Amino acid sequence: MSSIPPRAVFVIRETDLERLIARHATRDQARFFLETRGQRIETVEQHHHQFHAALAAARAAVPAEWRQALVRRAELDRFLFAREDIVIAVGQDGLVANVAKYVAEQPVIGVNPAPDLYDGVLARVRVERLARLLPGAIRSDAPVERRTMVQATLDGGDALVALNEIFVGHRSHQSARYRIELTGDGEEHSSSGLIVASGTGATGWARSIAEATHLPLPLGTEERAAGYWVREPFPSVATGTRMRAGKLTADPLVVTSRMNDGGVIFADGIEQDFLAFDWGRRATIAPAPNSLHLVIG
Repeated sequence: MSSIPPRAVFVIRETDLERLIARHATRDQARFFLETRGQRIETVEQHHHQFHAALAAARAAVPAEWRQALVRRAELDRFLFAREDIVIAVGQDGLVANVAKYVAEQPVIGVNPAPDLYDGVLARVRVERLARLLPGAIRSDAPVERRTMVQATLDGGDALVALNEIFVGHRSHQSARYRIELTGDGEEHSSSGLIVASGTGATGWARSIAEATHLPLPLGTEERAAGYWVREPFPSVATGTRMRAGKLTADPLVVTSRMNDGGVIFADGIEQDFLAFDWGRRATIAPAPNSLHLVIG
């Protein structure tokens, strides 16, 4: 065992109050903005204080001999995680998804700071349970779900990883044009884009598409597989609708862009962090090599 004490890395995002003040410069201006729209800043402040009280309690639960670090979501792409880290995401489920793409095999604990506000599907650990969970997480005997993720790799080597889903399409409301290939079969498409989802993502955006199209795919959260769904494919003399959904196991999905400009690939709904996907670029999409080690308590 390493002689270096473990490090608890807390990951947070700005509260609604912090974002409001950053946008409007002062509390009074933020209050005025809300009141002119029939809202009260006191409610936002209450949630802000509730979050920071939960964060303080979570940090106090860390053993005294451990090290600590605090990282905001916007800093994740610049933060260097170490092998001995335990990552504690304090916030909504989406924060756990944000963290997943930046860690390797480090255990991740999602702490729900407000069970009355957040569902806690991924951030399922309550603050009062954290102190008992941390020693087991560092000993690797705490219950862990190894959740499959999805990776899109461009022909030039650039890659994006998602816990929920990868989106391929046009950055505007224009039709996305591309060629899709899987296990020797292929088809030209014009659609609203396609998504490739993990078992975790299959309960979200992918589920709504599957229900609307009556094309369900069984996917376990730890299953080494992913599913793809095409959104609103358009039939024409040059494009088809036969390949609308399918499961990826042994073979990847290969997508070739037919968009002169505006083609994009982004992960987990973060449109600002995208790969350009213009004419002729080819993307290979499959279950990612790494999985999220989610400590469930």
